Amino acid sequence: MPRATKTAAAAGSPERDPGEPRRSSRIKQNEKDKPAPPPPKKKAAKPRAKKADGDASEAKTTKKRTAADKEADAEEAGEAKDDAEEPAPKKAKAGSEKPASKPASKASRAGSTKPASKAAAKDDAKKADEGPDTIPEEEDDAGEEIKALEIGDVLPDITLKTEKNEDISIKSLAEETGVVLFLFPKADTPGCTKQACGFRDIYKEFTDVGYTVYGLSGDAPTATTKWQTKNELPYSFLSDPKKELIKALGAVSGKSTKRSHFVFEKGGKLLDKKIPVKPEESPTKALEFIKSLKA
Repeated sequence: MPRATKTAAAAGSPERDPGEPRRSSRIKQNEKDKPAPPPPKKKAAKPRAKKADGDASEAKTTKKRTAADKEADAEEAGEAKDDAEEPAPKKAKAGSEKPASKPASKASRAGSTKPASKAAAKDDAKKADEGPDTIPEEEDDAGEEIKALEIGDVLPDITLKTEKNEDISIKSLAEETGVVLFLFPKADTPGCTKQACGFRDIYKEFTDVGYTVYGLSGDAPTATTKWQTKNELPYSFLSDPKKELIKALGAVSGKSTKRSHFVFEKGGKLLDKKIPVKPEESPTKALEFIKSLKA
């Protein structure tokens, strides 16, 4: 026992308390009790998040631009409504590239088909009622030109219907009296009514000088009967839906009838024709011509 102590002292080792733990064990224990160091921070994560936000913002802006471009293209193609029909323009959002409403509406106006105004519609109706001012050359089904009656020619042998739906021979109209035929485009239209009522108002003057008045058109008998009753027209009407007599008189204009009048003496010879003629002038001019024959 004393020997062992001596050996330790000789070796230069300090004496330690038997109850004291070894030094190496205490160091290891202290190192074990220390908390683990935190993991290193990922510095690149934040820039990546910012980049992702930038991508989302850029995608959103691109989407807005695409919608604005499509809208501008649609307006330039004429799909937008006219200025009068467009609502008040909304306030543009920040970052929007939507074109201004005024240029867009001009493009819309250029590509749209605007309906005709009421004034234009009235003018068209008046033109249809009056008929064109010139008469094109007409051809029949066989391709032969129709030769219109000239002064000195006689009434053709054609059978038509009256307003009472009765057959009547055109050639027989002038067997006992002279005949005035006034032609009109369509019954119960403003210009035609003016012309028909003009002949009504001086009808007795025609009969006093030995002439009978007839209205001629392509209207059906039922149409002229209603018109006759409505305006108390005292003379008869001739219905010519195939325009046989109208063509013979040279008063066809496309699918319409040219407003005109023709004077035939007793026996059927053509003495005078006015084509075209204004509706208010047709009755008076026809009567003036007949009276000039008696002078």
